[in-house]
Amino acid sequence: MPQIAPLATTLPAFIDAQAPSALAVLVDNHTARHCYPLVKSLLPKHTLIKIPAGETNKNLGTCETIWGALTNANFDRHALVLNLGGGVIGDMGGFCAATYKRGIAFAQLPTTLLSQVDASVGGKLGIDFQGFKNHIGVFTQPNDVLIDTAFLGTLPPRELRSGFAEVIKHCLIADAAEWERLRRYDLEDLDWNTAVAHSVAIKQRVVEQDPTEKGLRKILNFGHTLGHAVETHFLERPKGRLLHGEAIAAGMIMEAFIAHQKGMIDAALLAEIEEYLFAVYGNVPLTEADLEPVLAHTLQDKKNRAGQVRMALIDGPGQCAYDVPVTKSEMRQALDYYRG
Repeated sequence: MPQIAPLATTLPAFIDAQAPSALAVLVDNHTARHCYPLVKSLLPKHTLIKIPAGETNKNLGTCETIWGALTNANFDRHALVLNLGGGVIGDMGGFCAATYKRGIAFAQLPTTLLSQVDASVGGKLGIDFQGFKNHIGVFTQPNDVLIDTAFLGTLPPRELRSGFAEVIKHCLIADAAEWERLRRYDLEDLDWNTAVAHSVAIKQRVVEQDPTEKGLRKILNFGHTLGHAVETHFLERPKGRLLHGEAIAAGMIMEAFIAHQKGMIDAALLAEIEEYLFAVYGNVPLTEADLEPVLAHTLQDKKNRAGQVRMALIDGPGQCAYDVPVTKSEMRQALDYYRG
């Protein structure tokens, strides 16, 4: 179970228990500036590996840089990597550790809300490939996940809001009472220790029942089929890139509409979801010309089977079904609905 406590308490004890032959800390240029200074004094001698920030750098080329740094420092199979950053650092750093010399120990030290409640928990690791998110990857559990919500104070408001989308998702798929409470709060009024602990507990409970996403774990993908397709499409544009949570918020509205059209949720719940998400995230500016490329990206979704798009769709408040077949026509209607 991830530890949610100040790193001054958890990090030295974890490193002592691991007793690694060598230690590396992976950062990007943002976490090197804002987060690494908060943990440097807690660490023994280590190698600092710095990579460029951003989803566009989550690729094989950057992996080669990381593997090269470990190789040049003569890291053996008893070494330890600490991934200090958001989802990109955690996904890619974990992937590199899991594949370096067939696997060395690593821990996630998530610094963004998104990575604390989602990316760092569950052992999904990977990189983007040929424009598709997380197309190459593995399932490998970290040796630990050390969450310190003090890092959230380093985030700009847009990044905090992005991570909040996953908090909302966890309530919609698994806790109707918490959804009712949450939707009455403004983002600024939330207790982050409580919100993070609640989200982590939901994800951890699901992952423990289905660690490699053969069944139940697919519910964690609500909003992600069309959300990832929108996010990928915007990555290809020279301007106007979306953050992950912004795309997933749009995806949740669209996929809630599909659930309503299939008779899985009533109009009242759809209206609640739509009203709250539009209030928090606004509207992603999708044009008519964007729709076919977005739909094309759904064909690469990892939940698909035999060329058929399969979605996780909410099936009443706090409930979610998975492997629900969805047609291109239904997705097109959802995109049109979202655009108004």
